[in-house]
Amino acid sequence: MSKYPHPVCVVDDDDNVREVVRDLLESEGYDVQAFGSAEAFLAANPEASCLILDVHMPGLGGLELQRKLNEDKRHIAIIFMTAQGDIPRTVQAIKAGALEFFQKPFDPDALLQAVARAVQMSALAHRSAELVERNLGIIGQSRSLRSVLEEVAVVARTDATVLIRGETGTGKELIAQAIHVMSERTGPLVRMNCAAVPVNLLESELMGHEKGAFTGAQTRRVGRFEAANAGTLFLDEIGELPLDLQPKLLRLLQERAFERLGSNQTIKSTARIVAATNRDLRAMADERMFREDLFHRLNVFPIELPPLRDRTDDIPVLARHFADLFAGRMQKPALTIPVEFLDRLLAYRWPGNIRELMNVMERASILATDGILPTRALSHLSSPSAPVSAARPPAPAPRQPGTTDGDRLEDVDRRHILAVLESTNWIVGGSRGAAARLGIKRPTLVYRMKKLGISRAGSDA
Repeated sequence: MSKYPHPVCVVDDDDNVREVVRDLLESEGYDVQAFGSAEAFLAANPEASCLILDVHMPGLGGLELQRKLNEDKRHIAIIFMTAQGDIPRTVQAIKAGALEFFQKPFDPDALLQAVARAVQMSALAHRSAELVERNLGIIGQSRSLRSVLEEVAVVARTDATVLIRGETGTGKELIAQAIHVMSERTGPLVRMNCAAVPVNLLESELMGHEKGAFTGAQTRRVGRFEAANAGTLFLDEIGELPLDLQPKLLRLLQERAFERLGSNQTIKSTARIVAATNRDLRAMADERMFREDLFHRLNVFPIELPPLRDRTDDIPVLARHFADLFAGRMQKPALTIPVEFLDRLLAYRWPGNIRELMNVMERASILATDGILPTRALSHLSSPSAPVSAARPPAPAPRQPGTTDGDRLEDVDRRHILAVLESTNWIVGGSRGAAARLGIKRPTLVYRMKKLGISRAGSDA
């Protein structure tokens, strides 16, 4: 019986290669399913943990199968093999998400190592997908977000303290909720915003108090740490916790014990601590604005949330989600998102991150009286207080007397992009692609190319 939940699938039209790979993998305990064509694989539609795929096959080729799987949102870790050293196809496959690329004859040990990594990634991806299935509101498929969700899947079922770091509006509370749900703890998720509670009530909120402990304490109060027993205590904006209360939180983390205000009875709690901040606690500790020992206790498993400007691949799907959300709330039909509208969203730097995008989409949805999101709803995004990306040129100025069409900024922009594309052999993405050389994200460049009418006949830019 296989020690892995899903089979490794081999798709190759060469009978000998299929059998050699099957024997190699089965000797390591893998369940293997082999197919002589991409069409046979699609017809069987197996739940694969990894796909070893030949590039050149009659009918549907390996790259075409990869493209179809991506379109169908079947995110299977793919390892390509080919008898032809085709560098452009290798680049194309890696850009589309292939894990490894081997040239036949392959190194058996290297292939086994690649399969082991792929199977592990598949298990993590399956756990990450549960976040979406459980309707936690985490939306996106960008590589940076997937990396965060993989970390969530790894740490969730441990008891480790987690410190979530990220700018305002990046979704730190959603990640904390995901950690709690995936932990399968029996207790509740209890939230406490350290910046929202008055300083003189923080200790009582966290640890509770007995009746008569202080003026106004009419009854006993159970604190958040006690209420989260067997569950998760989420401490948001932990950087705002006063210095005089930090030693008591440190004791909670070290001993899992505390006393309510007005009591000398020690109470134990198994609550797991997840903290979040948009501040640099390391720098605060260096400046003695935050206890260094507490920082290290909180920083057992740090998770860094990327800002939206580093997740531009997710902007279209987030915009679509919010447009549908607000259309439903306002009892409007499905709203259309024009290319120009999305172009503006992709170019903006989003200092307020996802929360700001949501507010912008709500405003645009209100103004969409004809079922189309109006670009005028985004006029404020170019204001000095919310700068657009420096890589994006400003709108072209009116033609001045004595200038030619070739002097217009739009024409200069077009010529510059064309020159960079030619220098990269029309490779758009990747570390050596045109987008990287221009200092912008790939989706931004693609939309810019469409707007400027830039294309290359027969290219797959």
